[in-house]
Amino acid sequence: MARILVVDDDLNVQKLLKKVLENAGYEVLVASDGPSAVTIARDHPPHLIISDILMPGMDGIDTMVELRREYPHVKVIAISGGGHIAPENYLKIASEFGATRTLLKPFTPLKLIALVKEMLGED
Repeated sequence: MARILVVDDDLNVQKLLKKVLENAGYEVLVASDGPSAVTIARDHPPHLIISDILMPGMDGIDTMVELRREYPHVKVIAISGGGHIAPENYLKIASEFGATRTLLKPFTPLKLIALVKEMLGED
């Protein structure tokens, strides 16, 4: 069973993604911030990471860079709904820093599962 690490500071987003991914048959770990994500990944290396970009403290870009340094082959889906600039700009930056794919919030569960399957080679 593939292990997915979800990193998002929004508890509601965490719960929703966890439920959707578990219902699709994945093991899901969640982290509320970058440092927690790094700790969890060290204890339970993920097959895929889904990370928000805008988070307090260690943002999604820094988190992704740190995790890719330790796990260079892990695939990363960066997600964002935007902030001070258009969300597409955050996602473009995430791609430049190693995100395998990006996903603009809000997205449907079906779109998320299709992308996860693609990233895990299950399509």
